Amino acid sequence: MITRAPARHARRRISEEKAAQRRLALWLCAPAALVMLLVTGWPILYAVLLSLQRYDLRFPGERAWVGLDNYAAVLTDPFWWNAFWVTVVITVVSVAIELVLGMLLALAMYRTLVGRGAIRTLVLIPYGIVTVVAAYGWRYAWTPETGWLAEALPAGSAPLTEKVPGLAIIILAEVWKTTPFMALLLMAGLALVPDDLLKAAAMDGASAWQRFWHVTLPLMRPAILVALLFRTLDAFRIFDNIYVLTGGAADTGSVSLIAYRNLIGGLNLGIGSTMSVLVFLTVAAISFLFIRAFGISAPGTQGERR
Repeated sequence: MITRAPARHARRRISEEKAAQRRLALWLCAPAALVMLLVTGWPILYAVLLSLQRYDLRFPGERAWVGLDNYAAVLTDPFWWNAFWVTVVITVVSVAIELVLGMLLALAMYRTLVGRGAIRTLVLIPYGIVTVVAAYGWRYAWTPETGWLAEALPAGSAPLTEKVPGLAIIILAEVWKTTPFMALLLMAGLALVPDDLLKAAAMDGASAWQRFWHVTLPLMRPAILVALLFRTLDAFRIFDNIYVLTGGAADTGSVSLIAYRNLIGGLNLGIGSTMSVLVFLTVAAISFLFIRAFGISAPGTQGERR
């Protein structure tokens, strides 16, 4: 008893010090958190309020509270569902391709011993170009009679005016632009893989593919899931490439594009805000799925409580 009492006192003192540090950290973070809440929370709340009203700037006198009627109108509209599934297809296909290409680029940038800096610079060039500028480059390249890529197609082809070729070109532009970002995130995950484990596996007779599949990929899991989350959220909000390449023609519009058309082009704040809220809820659902179902954590914190 004589020796345990000082130990309990020391543990209590350490616990009180940690609690005081935690309270100080919360007080220091509180002003920034409050400002962020006001800046990001008010636009979301205002969009939700607008989505519950019939509010068309062309007919301001007809403004009225309609409850969930706008949501019923949007969710029973075939144009919304066509845009939704187009967005899903673009998101799934482009992110899947970017994951494979990004992994190959990450391995090349991480393992290359000669000219590593030059390779990384060349790989990152597409990501450094403004999305709208890159989209116009792809648009002119696929324009008949003037584009260098269009010349490879049969005479009379106009791929940007047809749904499937148009979507394929949109996905190509998206993959070309954002694969370097995926590669950067995956390369950070590669840095977490200890070389000792790879050398031990090699000494045990594991082939290069077996080392990659059974050692590298499991250790990179947090980085891979974070990369997939970032790119999935970004791809689902695609706007620039579609706006420039097809303008949403031939049923190639995304949910963000038709929300913009209703909100800004059509001046229908009620329907446009409803679409914006639905996009926000979908993005929130995707984030929840990745974080809860897949257990995303920051690279290097696997196994810790989240």
